[in-house]
Amino acid sequence: MKALRKLTIEELRILSKTTLKHYATHADSFWNSTQDHDVTQNIDALLDNIENKPPFSILDFGCGPGRDLLSFLRLGHKAIGIDGCKAFADMARKYARCDVWHQDFLQLELPELSFDGIFANASMFHVPTQELPRVLRELYACLKPCGVLFCSNPRGNNVEHFSAGRYCSFLDWETWRAYVIDAGFDELEHYYRPENKPRSEQPWLATLWRRPEI
Repeated sequence: MKALRKLTIEELRILSKTTLKHYATHADSFWNSTQDHDVTQNIDALLDNIENKPPFSILDFGCGPGRDLLSFLRLGHKAIGIDGCKAFADMARKYARCDVWHQDFLQLELPELSFDGIFANASMFHVPTQELPRVLRELYACLKPCGVLFCSNPRGNNVEHFSAGRYCSFLDWETWRAYVIDAGFDELEHYYRPENKPRSEQPWLATLWRRPEI
Protein backbone atom coordinates (compact mmCIF):
# COMPACT_ATOMS: atom_id res chain seq x y z
CA MET A 1 0.00 0.00 0.00
CA LYS A 2 1.20 3.46 -0.88
CA ALA A 3 1.37 5.92 2.02
CA LEU A 4 -0.86 8.97 1.87
CA ARG A 5 2.10 11.13 2.90
CA LYS A 6 5.85 10.63 2.72
CA LEU A 7 7.36 11.65 6.05
CA THR A 8 10.95 12.01 7.17
CA ILE A 9 12.28 10.53 10.41
CA GLU A 10 12.28 14.01 11.92
CA GLU A 11 8.68 14.64 10.83
CA LEU A 12 7.63 11.34 12.39
CA ARG A 13 9.37 12.28 15.63
CA ILE A 14 7.68 15.68 15.73
CA LEU A 15 4.18 14.43 14.94
CA SER A 16 4.44 11.71 17.58
CA LYS A 17 5.80 14.10 20.19
CA THR A 18 3.12 16.69 19.40
CA THR A 19 0.27 14.17 19.57
CA LEU A 20 1.47 12.71 22.87
CA LYS A 21 1.99 16.17 24.34
CA HIS A 22 -1.59 17.06 23.43
CA TYR A 23 -2.92 14.03 25.29
CA ALA A 24 -0.66 14.66 28.29
CA THR A 25 -1.84 18.26 28.50
CA HIS A 26 -5.50 17.24 28.34
CA ALA A 27 -5.28 13.93 30.22
CA ASP A 28 -7.72 14.86 32.99
CA SER A 29 -10.30 16.43 30.69
CA PHE A 30 -10.02 13.47 28.29
CA TRP A 31 -10.72 11.07 31.13
CA ASN A 32 -13.66 13.12 32.36
CA SER A 33 -15.21 13.23 28.89
CA THR A 34 -14.69 9.55 27.98
CA GLN A 35 -14.92 7.50 31.18
CA ASP A 36 -18.66 6.89 30.70
CA HIS A 37 -18.51 5.99 27.00
CA ASP A 38 -20.20 2.67 26.35
CA VAL A 39 -18.05 0.46 24.10
CA THR A 40 -19.65 -2.81 25.19
CA GLN A 41 -20.46 -3.58 21.55
CA ASN A 42 -16.77 -3.41 20.69
CA ILE A 43 -15.59 -5.44 23.68
CA ASP A 44 -18.19 -8.12 22.97
CA ALA A 45 -17.22 -8.24 19.29
CA LEU A 46 -13.59 -8.95 20.18
CA LEU A 47 -14.34 -11.57 22.83
CA ASP A 48 -16.99 -13.32 20.71
CA ASN A 49 -14.50 -13.84 17.87
CA ILE A 50 -11.71 -15.35 19.99
CA GLU A 51 -11.67 -19.12 19.57
CA ASN A 52 -9.21 -20.03 22.33
CA LYS A 53 -10.39 -21.12 25.77
CA PRO A 54 -10.99 -18.28 28.28
CA PRO A 55 -9.72 -16.50 30.25
CA PHE A 56 -8.12 -14.62 27.38
CA SER A 57 -4.91 -12.61 27.33
CA ILE A 58 -5.82 -9.17 25.96
CA LEU A 59 -3.61 -6.27 24.90
CA ASP A 60 -5.46 -2.95 25.16
CA PHE A 61 -3.57 -1.00 22.50
CA GLY A 62 -3.95 2.68 23.29
CA CYS A 63 -5.57 2.02 26.65
CA GLY A 64 -5.76 5.67 27.66
CA PRO A 65 -6.64 6.10 31.36
CA GLY A 66 -7.74 2.46 31.67
CA ARG A 67 -11.52 2.38 31.22
CA ASP A 68 -11.59 -0.69 28.98
CA LEU A 69 -8.71 -2.41 30.76
CA LEU A 70 -10.84 -2.57 33.88
CA SER A 71 -13.78 -3.93 31.85
CA PHE A 72 -11.68 -6.83 30.56
CA LEU A 73 -10.37 -7.57 34.04
CA ARG A 74 -13.86 -7.55 35.54
CA LEU A 75 -14.90 -10.07 32.88
CA GLY A 76 -12.20 -12.39 34.18
CA HIS A 77 -9.57 -11.94 31.48
CA LYS A 78 -5.88 -11.10 31.78
CA ALA A 79 -5.39 -7.63 30.35
CA ILE A 80 -2.30 -5.54 29.73
CA GLY A 81 -2.43 -1.95 28.56
CA ILE A 82 -0.12 0.00 26.33
CA ASP A 83 -0.08 3.73 25.65
CA GLY A 84 2.40 6.26 24.33
CA CYS A 85 1.21 8.97 26.72
CA LYS A 86 2.93 8.56 30.07
CA ALA A 87 0.16 10.39 31.90
CA PHE A 88 -2.37 7.90 30.53
CA ALA A 89 -0.17 4.92 31.37
CA ASP A 90 0.17 6.14 34.96
CA MET A 91 -3.57 6.77 35.25
CA ALA A 92 -4.38 3.34 33.82
CA ARG A 93 -2.08 1.53 36.25
CA LYS A 94 -3.76 3.29 39.16
CA TYR A 95 -7.30 2.81 37.85
CA ALA A 96 -7.14 -0.79 36.55
CA ARG A 97 -4.36 -2.06 38.85
CA CYS A 98 -2.65 -4.09 36.16
CA ASP A 99 0.43 -3.92 33.95
CA VAL A 100 0.53 -0.99 31.55
CA TRP A 101 3.41 -0.49 29.14
CA HIS A 102 4.51 3.01 28.22
CA GLN A 103 5.46 2.69 24.53
CA ASP A 104 5.25 5.00 21.55
CA PHE A 105 3.20 3.33 18.80
CA LEU A 106 6.03 4.02 16.37
CA GLN A 107 8.63 2.35 18.63
CA LEU A 108 6.95 -0.80 19.85
CA GLU A 109 8.63 -3.66 21.69
CA LEU A 110 6.01 -6.40 21.87
CA PRO A 111 6.41 -10.07 22.86
CA GLU A 112 5.70 -12.52 20.07
CA LEU A 113 2.79 -15.00 20.14
CA SER A 114 1.50 -13.67 23.44
CA PHE A 115 -2.09 -12.47 23.11
CA ASP A 116 -5.45 -14.00 22.26
CA GLY A 117 -6.81 -10.58 21.35
CA ILE A 118 -5.76 -7.00 20.72
CA PHE A 119 -8.24 -4.22 21.45
CA ALA A 120 -7.27 -1.10 19.50
CA ASN A 121 -10.20 1.16 20.24
CA ALA A 122 -9.74 4.71 18.90
CA SER A 123 -5.97 4.43 18.72
CA MET A 124 -4.65 3.12 15.38
CA PHE A 125 -5.78 6.22 13.49
CA HIS A 126 -2.85 8.06 15.08
CA VAL A 127 -0.40 5.88 13.14
CA PRO A 128 0.70 7.60 9.88
CA THR A 129 -0.06 5.45 6.83
CA GLN A 130 3.66 5.36 6.04
CA GLU A 131 4.22 3.40 9.27
CA LEU A 132 0.93 1.51 9.31
CA PRO A 133 2.16 -1.66 7.50
CA ARG A 134 5.02 -2.07 9.98
CA VAL A 135 2.84 -1.46 13.04
CA LEU A 136 0.19 -3.90 11.79
CA ARG A 137 2.85 -6.55 11.23
CA GLU A 138 4.13 -6.00 14.79
CA LEU A 139 0.61 -6.47 16.15
CA TYR A 140 0.24 -9.59 13.99
CA ALA A 141 3.46 -11.00 15.44
CA CYS A 142 2.37 -10.57 19.06
CA LEU A 143 -0.92 -12.43 18.53
CA LYS A 144 -1.20 -16.15 19.10
CA PRO A 145 -2.27 -18.24 16.09
CA CYS A 146 -5.99 -17.59 15.46
CA GLY A 147 -5.76 -14.50 17.70
CA VAL A 148 -8.06 -11.57 16.94
CA LEU A 149 -7.36 -7.90 16.28
CA PHE A 150 -10.14 -5.38 16.90
CA CYS A 151 -9.79 -1.82 15.61
CA SER A 152 -12.17 1.11 15.74
CA ASN A 153 -11.15 4.26 13.88
CA PRO A 154 -12.87 7.44 12.75
CA ARG A 155 -13.49 6.97 9.03
CA GLY A 156 -12.81 9.50 6.30
CA ASN A 157 -11.79 10.08 2.71
CA ASN A 158 -8.20 8.84 2.94
CA VAL A 159 -6.50 11.91 4.35
CA GLU A 160 -3.98 12.36 7.14
CA HIS A 161 -3.07 15.54 8.94
CA PHE A 162 -3.11 17.25 12.30
CA SER A 163 -6.60 17.55 13.75
CA ALA A 164 -7.32 19.21 17.09
CA GLY A 165 -3.66 19.00 18.08
CA ARG A 166 -3.20 15.33 17.14
CA TYR A 167 -1.89 13.62 14.03
CA CYS A 168 -4.65 11.50 12.50
CA SER A 169 -5.31 9.27 9.50
CA PHE A 170 -8.91 9.11 8.31
CA LEU A 171 -9.38 6.12 6.02
CA ASP A 172 -12.39 4.61 4.27
CA TRP A 173 -13.29 0.94 4.59
CA GLU A 174 -11.65 -0.17 1.33
CA THR A 175 -8.32 1.49 2.09
CA TRP A 176 -8.17 0.34 5.71
CA ARG A 177 -9.12 -3.20 4.63
CA ALA A 178 -6.28 -3.30 2.10
CA TYR A 179 -3.70 -2.26 4.71
CA VAL A 180 -4.77 -4.94 7.20
CA ILE A 181 -5.03 -7.74 4.65
CA ASP A 182 -1.59 -6.82 3.30
CA ALA A 183 -0.26 -7.34 6.84
CA GLY A 184 -1.44 -10.95 6.73
CA PHE A 185 -4.75 -10.85 8.61
CA ASP A 186 -7.94 -12.65 7.60
CA GLU A 187 -11.10 -10.54 7.55
CA LEU A 188 -13.84 -11.37 10.05
CA GLU A 189 -16.41 -8.58 10.14
CA HIS A 190 -16.94 -4.82 10.24
CA TYR A 191 -19.64 -2.45 11.39
CA TYR A 192 -20.22 1.26 11.98
CA ARG A 193 -20.83 3.13 15.22
CA PRO A 194 -22.79 4.40 17.08
CA GLU A 195 -25.44 1.71 16.76
CA ASN A 196 -28.91 2.39 15.35
CA LYS A 197 -27.95 5.59 13.56
CA PRO A 198 -28.04 6.57 9.87
CA ARG A 199 -24.68 5.95 8.18
CA SER A 200 -24.12 9.71 7.96
CA GLU A 201 -24.21 9.78 11.78
CA GLN A 202 -21.83 6.84 12.22
CA PRO A 203 -18.30 8.28 12.11
CA TRP A 204 -16.61 5.18 13.57
CA LEU A 205 -15.57 2.12 11.56
CA ALA A 206 -15.09 -1.01 13.69
CA THR A 207 -13.26 -3.97 12.14
CA LEU A 208 -12.20 -7.44 13.28
CA TRP A 209 -9.39 -9.60 11.92
CA ARG A 210 -7.82 -12.96 12.66
CA ARG A 211 -4.21 -14.04 12.53
CA PRO A 212 -4.32 -17.28 10.54
CA GLU A 213 -3.39 -20.53 12.23
CA ILE A 214 0.24 -21.44 11.67
